[in-house]
Amino acid sequence: MPDPATYRPAPGTIPEAPGVYRFSDPTGRVIYVGKAKSLRQRLNSYFADLAGLHPRTRQMVTTAGHVEWTVVGTEVEALQLEYNWIKEYDPRFNVRYRDDKTYPVLAMTLNEEFPRLHVYRGPRRRGVRYFGPYAHAWAIRETLDLLLRVFPARTCSAGVFKRHGQIGRPCLLGYIDKCSAPCVGRVTAEEHRGIVDDFAEFLSGRTDRMVRELERRMQQASEELEFEKAARLRDDVGALKRAMERQAVVLGDGTDADVVAFAQDELEAAVQVFHVRGGRVRGQRGWVIDKTDETPDTVALVERFVTQFYGEQAALADQADDASQPVPKEILVPELPPEHEALQDWLGDLRGSRVSLRVPHRGDKRALAETVERNAKEAFTQHKLRRAGDLTARSAALQEIQDALGLDQAPLRIECIDVSHVQGTNVVASLVVFEDGLAKKSDYRRFEIREGAEGGDVASVAEVVRRRFRRYLSETTPDEADDAESAAKVRTGIDPTTGRPRKFAYAPNLLVVDGGQPQVEAAADVLAELGIQDVALCGLAKRLEEVWLPGDPDPVILSRTSEGLYLLQRLRDEAHRFAITYHRQRRSQGMVASELDAVPGLGPARRQALLKHFGSMKKIRAAEASEIAGLPGFGQRTAEAVVAALHPSTEATP
Repeated sequence: MPDPATYRPAPGTIPEAPGVYRFSDPTGRVIYVGKAKSLRQRLNSYFADLAGLHPRTRQMVTTAGHVEWTVVGTEVEALQLEYNWIKEYDPRFNVRYRDDKTYPVLAMTLNEEFPRLHVYRGPRRRGVRYFGPYAHAWAIRETLDLLLRVFPARTCSAGVFKRHGQIGRPCLLGYIDKCSAPCVGRVTAEEHRGIVDDFAEFLSGRTDRMVRELERRMQQASEELEFEKAARLRDDVGALKRAMERQAVVLGDGTDADVVAFAQDELEAAVQVFHVRGGRVRGQRGWVIDKTDETPDTVALVERFVTQFYGEQAALADQADDASQPVPKEILVPELPPEHEALQDWLGDLRGSRVSLRVPHRGDKRALAETVERNAKEAFTQHKLRRAGDLTARSAALQEIQDALGLDQAPLRIECIDVSHVQGTNVVASLVVFEDGLAKKSDYRRFEIREGAEGGDVASVAEVVRRRFRRYLSETTPDEADDAESAAKVRTGIDPTTGRPRKFAYAPNLLVVDGGQPQVEAAADVLAELGIQDVALCGLAKRLEEVWLPGDPDPVILSRTSEGLYLLQRLRDEAHRFAITYHRQRRSQGMVASELDAVPGLGPARRQALLKHFGSMKKIRAAEASEIAGLPGFGQRTAEAVVAALHPSTEATP
């Protein structure tokens, strides 16, 4: 493993100018590309103490063997160069926005004599125009089915087209007037291309003009007493309007925008994009990405996404000779990066006109942004559920945990403890259980911390471990009065009276605590005190995702792509959710008013009135007796009792 000190540039040799840098491994392969306003400040941060670096950054700098940089004149040039290098080198430590599935598009083969319309998945090709992407292929086929009666363009493959030209008869679509049958010469190549151009114009958003033109022709045919032609045109207008209704109108001003939203955790992020053209949602796209470098916040994700996605769209449009714009007029994002003006200039160069990058704060655009955010969260949840439900992935996760922690067997039952409080007060804790990598919610438990609240998280963890395993010992140790059969049942965790398993009678194979070395050592001391030796123990520190073992001064670092780390993280997050839920429940039941419980004559209604009037316990403590006595339902004596209870060492102020 290379030592970053061996390739660190000499002091003072790194320029302070803006630029783009790249780290390479000892074989010369580029593994990371980044940009910075000040190259010296950014690069020096990579060569700080390894213990203080983010785990992914630490892995990158210890994998690299060389760093080099290029100075540029402006931030726009830095964006362009960074994108080009990422595209050229495909660095393993950069975030990669790859589709989690191949989205279908409607392809229009303008490079053929008789252009064809068809559903397509795959790389872009020159001379083909694309519309979409769509969420489902059936959405394209339904749209085509409606519009082919108005725009009877060719949809058949080259083989079918050639065969019907040879036999001199059109296919079924030609007989039912959903194809103009250029294969048998019903229309010329120029007439067929005109049909295709009208179809493309309609899909590009110029719908109103097309409908008005058909209505004008319908009225003209009616005036000329060509009622059959007028009826066909009437049906065509109806088909166009139904096709327009299938695309939800979300913005009334003909907005041309992309709306972007994210959902993320420490290791992965989900991205959703809604493509709005002409005020209607024309397409939707989503990704789930690995956060392979240190990009913990939404701002960094926005910057990386905008740079890579729209740079790629512009490149695809150039390769395919696509007439559509690769970049919309507006890009609506959840947060603006610090260098958003440079991003706007770069996007404007790609589009050929001004592009607005902004955060919607009100109105229809804000409502649409919230919808996209909900879709991102839903996609992320579904991704995690698919991953959690994969038996192979769960088996691999348990095996990785066994190997990393040096366990004798895979931890089929894992329990995790998390503590929740508000600035050290009103402390509660949770214990969640996973069996075979899946949550077993019937075994979840909640704890109200009694003795360890004053000692912080460490003492609270120790109390929960002590209470949980004392219960385990009590439920698996038979009484002296038990007969042999009952004693055997008790030892196996069965209640001899009911014949049902006892909840705390099964010890976990692995106990996980939310925290680092202090919490782990406290839990280990309690297990040793109780004489329990067959339960493995570890701690998961949230900030750096390090796994701590008792008695080990250094943490265990699991791979970022490790299924084992993913399972431990999901277990920790579930314990945190369960603890927070319990804490909020108790808080809603008046937990914050506990200091007022001892005031004689002060019931729940008047405690609630005090909190509602003053807003917090801090303001109640600062209030004088006269202020409290002025509230409805309070008298001077009750007010003095409240002040005396909150300030026991002082006399109540009259």
